[in-house]
Amino acid sequence: MKRIVLIITSLLLLCGHSFAQKGASRNYIVGFYNLENLFDIYDDPAKNDEEFLPEGKNKWTAVKYEKKVHNMAQVIASMAKDNGRFHTVLGVSEIENRLVLEDLVADPQIAAANYQIVHYDGPDRRGVDVALLYKPEQFTYLDSESIPFTFTGSKVEITLDEEEQDYFRTRDILMVHGLIDGEHFAFYVMHLPSRIGGKGADLRSRGAEICYNHAAGMMEKYPGIKIVAMGDMNDDPFDDSMANWLHGRETLDQVGEDDFFNPFLSMIKAGYGSLCYQYQWCIYDQILVNHALAKAPQGGLRIMPLLKNTYYGRIYKKPFLVQKKGQYKDQPFRTFSNGAFVGGYSDHFPTYILISK
Repeated sequence: MKRIVLIITSLLLLCGHSFAQKGASRNYIVGFYNLENLFDIYDDPAKNDEEFLPEGKNKWTAVKYEKKVHNMAQVIASMAKDNGRFHTVLGVSEIENRLVLEDLVADPQIAAANYQIVHYDGPDRRGVDVALLYKPEQFTYLDSESIPFTFTGSKVEITLDEEEQDYFRTRDILMVHGLIDGEHFAFYVMHLPSRIGGKGADLRSRGAEICYNHAAGMMEKYPGIKIVAMGDMNDDPFDDSMANWLHGRETLDQVGEDDFFNPFLSMIKAGYGSLCYQYQWCIYDQILVNHALAKAPQGGLRIMPLLKNTYYGRIYKKPFLVQKKGQYKDQPFRTFSNGAFVGGYSDHFPTYILISK
């Protein structure tokens, strides 16, 4: 009799687990993570990777590289444990090539996610690209495009002269088009031009303009498509690139059909930060969604509140990701500090949103 009861109990638990999994399948985590210079140890003549070679400035050995890959996988696995599921889609930046992503997704900590990779080699002079990881069981890949950064047709007032424009190279913008739960989605992954030297506000605005214009074309081609624009914007949510050129709005009520909802605008006003730039907390790691995803009708996938049931975005800031001492105390625990390898994670915290029905 006891054996029969145990069998029945086990079956009920199994059924309950199956129903929980089925219900959970309607919740999808979409995130972004700047992996901070995830370079392999091999010399690529087409890349500016001299610092990340065994004999280079950073003495980038196999041991250090393997530690870096392990750490990046640890963060992704930690988020999965926290959320009860792996990300459906994870945009990444500062990666050298496809090889480092293949090593990352094969790490035992996250191999069960079965992440697939979308990546194009880009023209950036630093030698870093953006890419997208996705779970094929939840996201059906249809097509993708690497959108070049050009100045043709821009309405942004560009400060570079023609010669400087011809020389300028930065990361392409990645667009990945596919289906989640039968609904069309387009994901844009960006790493907009740097702030180094106090320059680039117009360049970041141009990057946002390129993304917005391409997204508008996708919305015309696929009426009702849901758009997610994510990346290391090198700007805060209130800066011109995000607020004006990407039409980022703070609240759902403010989002018109031609606008994007930026959940991180209210968060930065509340004092949150995803990185510390020049000892000031910023949120460069943003995820914006278009009107169709922000204000979907009943029964459709839409962005949902995450943090304290108030904010629609989350900055993943766990104690193991925070520097405990030294110059960068209380900031993200990075890979290098003052030129020395300290075995950290990234100088950015990852961010993500939840979409659900």
